[in-house]
Amino acid sequence: MPPSTTSRPRPRRGEGQWALGYREPLNKNEENKKNDDGLNVRQRIIDVYSKAGFDSIDPADLRGRFRWFGLYTQRAPGIDGGKTAVLEPEELDDRYFMLRIRIDGGQLTVAQLRTIAEISTAYGRDTADITDRQNVQLHWVRIEDVPAIWEKLEAVGLSTTEACGDTPRVILGCPLAGIAEDEVIDASPQIRQIYDEHIGSPLFSNLPRKFKTSVSGCSVHCVNHEINDVAFAGVTGPDGTPGYDLYVGGGLSTNPMFARRLGTFIAPERVSEVWAGVCAIFRDYGYRRLRHRARIKFLIKDWGPERFREVLEQEYLGYRLPDGPEPVLDPGVRRDHIGVHRQRDGRYYVGFAPRVGRVSGTKLARIADIAEAHGSDRIRTTADQKLVVLDVEESRTEAVTAALEAEDLQVRPSVFRRQTMACTGIEFCKLAIVETKARGASLIDELEKRLPDFPEPVSININGCPNSCARIQVADIGLKGQLVTDADGRQVEGYQVHLGGAMGLNASFGRKVRGLKTTAEELPDYVERVLRRFLEQREEGEPFALWAARADDADLT
Repeated sequence: MPPSTTSRPRPRRGEGQWALGYREPLNKNEENKKNDDGLNVRQRIIDVYSKAGFDSIDPADLRGRFRWFGLYTQRAPGIDGGKTAVLEPEELDDRYFMLRIRIDGGQLTVAQLRTIAEISTAYGRDTADITDRQNVQLHWVRIEDVPAIWEKLEAVGLSTTEACGDTPRVILGCPLAGIAEDEVIDASPQIRQIYDEHIGSPLFSNLPRKFKTSVSGCSVHCVNHEINDVAFAGVTGPDGTPGYDLYVGGGLSTNPMFARRLGTFIAPERVSEVWAGVCAIFRDYGYRRLRHRARIKFLIKDWGPERFREVLEQEYLGYRLPDGPEPVLDPGVRRDHIGVHRQRDGRYYVGFAPRVGRVSGTKLARIADIAEAHGSDRIRTTADQKLVVLDVEESRTEAVTAALEAEDLQVRPSVFRRQTMACTGIEFCKLAIVETKARGASLIDELEKRLPDFPEPVSININGCPNSCARIQVADIGLKGQLVTDADGRQVEGYQVHLGGAMGLNASFGRKVRGLKTTAEELPDYVERVLRRFLEQREEGEPFALWAARADDADLT
């Protein structure tokens, strides 16, 4: 008998969506979360693990629930990148931890920064990195020391709660909130309200995956609303009052997507409840079967913004949201806050650049000292691995600048110091394949020597694996770490190249030229060659991203 020409539709496979009745765990991560809320691990760390030591830690806590309090085992020394995807987790684990301190809105006092510095020097071998999520990460932390670290942090109003894990991570905010002359709205109260009402709540401590938030009224959009899971971007509403435009579903990693506008106007007093509604949709409807499809971006890709808005309004808020305008984007403005600039109160802020976010406890203590000595009690982290000192009197700006630059913290950095970022890399990260921090620092040095007067803002982002913690797809030059074959046929550290990524009016993901890779050793030569071709071929006023989009493949190799 010939086969039937009419085929029955294949039944859709369950994605573990709670709202549709799929409550049984479909993978080990979901089973682990069902067995015990990640928030409960805190007491075990205090009462058991810190007293009995590393060997007493339950593996389900060690490689799962510890993340709910900002703790990851770091990579054991001496394991090369070729073994990253081959070894079992216990073979990659060191007996020390990375500890992530969440800094919501990037807001720190001198006392808070000094406390982080003291913890770094006392418990973390003087390590510290400023991340592109406005956090500070320490390394070499022992489980025995974690309760004491928490005590010190909490005494000054800081926390590691939900700094990692399948939770609402740190809330990004403009470092100039409340002081910028041209901001649309000061988002600090909304960030504080979300934190106070929802962070650490069991209602949102079991999400399908991580959940990244930004709330900002910055006129240059420095927190990059386009690539957050949920983003509130400052706008002026229809009646002239300030509020927010709502975006959902941004994210990079191995399947990058830009967030989608829902087309709503969110009044400041509604932000916390709207945030909770979006987060609850993710909790209830998010895909839980496959980890790589468990971000909210896949849900909104399948639903579309119209349906998402309808579910938000009807099932979670109980009221309709008004329509609203889009934020104003300017393609010619840098999205950082480097340099000396006037505040709305007549004082000044001073933004400065470490090397690819790498600092130390000692250096953080010096920053706190410099700020305090010049009359400031407020330091801010940025979403570009930089820092800002606020509230400096005009007469003291040169003294602050000189003191910072004496510590190699550049207030007037080169293009390359200003716009090169790097993730943690193989030095500490168990997912990494190649080195990043030292490579980024040496690349800056080489490019400053070879192209000392390079005139254009060009971002160079370096990542140690495909996960894009350093945002490689939206950089002018994005470098994804992998092992490559050199001219002698040896397998060595190198990078796949992405070119011409951007956000804003010309938002696009970087172009990949077929087979375009570079070894780590040849990286400075490659970047110099491409930048010189850009200078030769660009049209007047043309940025690197637009040139890279139209350039011949041969000119990009």
